[in-house]
Formats: sequence, C-alpha cells, structure tokens
Amino acid sequence: MARYTGPKSKIARKFREPIFGPDKALEKKPYAPGMHGNGKRRAKKSDYAIQLQEKQKAKYTYGILERQFLNLFKEASRRSGITGENLLMLCESRLDNTVFRLGISPSRRGARQLVSHKHITVNGEVVNIPSFQLKAGDIVAVREKSKSLDVVKSSVEVNTRTFPWLEFDKGAVAGKFLQSPIREDIPENINTQLIVELYSK
Repeated sequence: MARYTGPKSKIARKFREPIFGPDKALEKKPYAPGMHGNGKRRAKKSDYAIQLQEKQKAKYTYGILERQFLNLFKEASRRSGITGENLLMLCESRLDNTVFRLGISPSRRGARQLVSHKHITVNGEVVNIPSFQLKAGDIVAVREKSKSLDVVKSSVEVNTRTFPWLEFDKGAVAGKFLQSPIREDIPENINTQLIVELYSK
C-alpha cells in the first residue's frame, strides 16, 4: 500500500472510526462508502479479512508503509513482552507520531512533513527521518527559526491534549519523551492481537 493521499473521510468511513481525527462526514454517514449506501447487504467477513482490515487500519492511522510496518512487527516479536503491545509502542515511539502527540502539528501527516523538511530537532540535532525511534529522555523540539511557522504556532496554541509518556513546554516549543508508552495509555482503537494472528500465519 503506497502512502495514502486521497480523501480521509472515505477511509474513516471504511473503518467506521475517526482514525484521522474528528470527521463530520463520518458523523453524517457512519457506514462504509459505496454506491448503495447503508442499504447494501454486506457478506460476513472471514477471519483473514477481519485481521487484514485491522492491519490496514493501523497502517493508515500511523501513516506507515507495509515494509516499515513488517519491520516494526519483526522488532516487536524479538522484544520481550506481548508482541502486539510492543508493536503499538514502537509505532508511538516514532518521531513523526511524537511531534503529533506533543501538539506541534494537528495531524500525523503534517508532523511527518515538519520532520522531513528539517523543522524538528532531537537532542539539539536536526533529524529529518519520520520513522526515527525515540528513547527515554530524548528532547524533541522545533528549530529556533521554525517556531514562527503559522502551522506550528496555531497547533500549539489550540492543543490541550496530554499524554503520560510525554512532557511539553509550550514556551520553548519542546517536549521530552519520558518513556515508552504502555497499552493502557495509548488511545488508538487497534486490536493488535488480530495483527499478530495475521502475521503469524
């Protein structure tokens, strides 16, 4: 699956969840897209189809391509603990996701762009790799000359979200990655067990 750049509402309706954030289209039409609308009878999905859909939902949510996602799964499998929880932890530890969680960008897509365009630093050094894995104690900040960007200022001003594994200083426009998050703290509605079952076949 190439990185999706089409209508977000269509994908949100496909999974019947606001995976890209609040969506008025999803609220008005809380059913899968299609010419027959909500009246179309849909065949019962196989176990494989359900597992595949859950994997696709996770990939769309975090904006990760198949090869990257498979590599994250392999790394999650090598680590001690529950593979599914390790997988989500690795997704959350990505630099682009952390920039989004800190409120520096209103979306993961925007956060990925900020990172790619060299507006973000980690421990004082510019990092332009969205998939960069953060470690406990890492400081994520906006470059001094990029703090005046309208998209950054407006996002930081309206952001009210906080997460227990992150610490953010609005004045400095910088945050600290305190530790890897645990499953209970991650708000995404993703059934990782289905993904583990799919890759284990």
